[in-house]
Amino acid sequence: MLKVILSSFLILSAAHVATAQRRVPRAAKSVGAEAKRVTGEGVTGVLERYALFGSKHVMPRNVDVWLPPGYSRNRRERFPVLYMHDGQNLFDPRTSFGGVDWGVDETVTRLIEQGVLRECVVVGVWNTQRRIAEYMPRKAVGFSNTKDLKGVIGGTEDEIASDEYLKFLVYELKPFIDSRYRTLRGPSNTFIMGSSMGGLISAYAACEYPRVYGGAGCVSTHWPAADGAVIDYLKTHLPKPRAHKFYFDFGTETLDASYAPYQMRADEVMLRAGYTEGLDWVTRKFEGEEHSEKSWRKRVDIPLVFFLHK
Repeated sequence: MLKVILSSFLILSAAHVATAQRRVPRAAKSVGAEAKRVTGEGVTGVLERYALFGSKHVMPRNVDVWLPPGYSRNRRERFPVLYMHDGQNLFDPRTSFGGVDWGVDETVTRLIEQGVLRECVVVGVWNTQRRIAEYMPRKAVGFSNTKDLKGVIGGTEDEIASDEYLKFLVYELKPFIDSRYRTLRGPSNTFIMGSSMGGLISAYAACEYPRVYGGAGCVSTHWPAADGAVIDYLKTHLPKPRAHKFYFDFGTETLDASYAPYQMRADEVMLRAGYTEGLDWVTRKFEGEEHSEKSWRKRVDIPLVFFLHK
């Protein structure tokens, strides 16, 4: 089993290689970025791509913006926004690892048509070769370089840059999205989600910026990074319950097979912080599911409805 888990992690790390403060961001300044429409087999709806979106905090990366069916029909309506990490794996199988994407565009469209989901804008933030450094919560550990990070196989030696990555999201990207698109801007309409290390940075974002993000979706959360240090961080940094939501899940195969004990610890932290399971916090276990886009595609509807149900 250990050999399978380590092998899966090596593959995952290679596949993902290609970023605190609590103030509400100010209105966006003028940005010269231009979007290019992305079309083709496997892409549903309107998908716009900003190539090499610049930042003063982190290295440039692509940013994808998916617009719901109603966006073009009602010019006065504003929409909630879901920010997601590993953006190249969300909408387009041509850019996704292994040729299988999350199918976020298809799933959101289906849920809207079924009348169970609010129409929403989804922003996919691509990762970079510094993925581990950008996604590992800095305040959860007592060291500053990924060379000292245990529980993550990747061989990187980068300064941990998660605080800089969040500054990019909060002070540069979100103001840009809010100025360019018709969005609902408050925390009750702004969510963040990711898988594996992306689950860690999502939880970190909601804790560091509770006035920006009203919920964090943490799919197959890689708690073993630094032996669960992020769980200890949550003990003293979780935002107030009722006003915020957290979604956690994990499978039972490949890398996910090691997650159950860590998730039990995280669940205890949520209970002690006053969160109520099923109301402002959800943890789900998926038997037989592995650590991959193929598995996450099957269940992405669950956190979507948890955050954005009608």
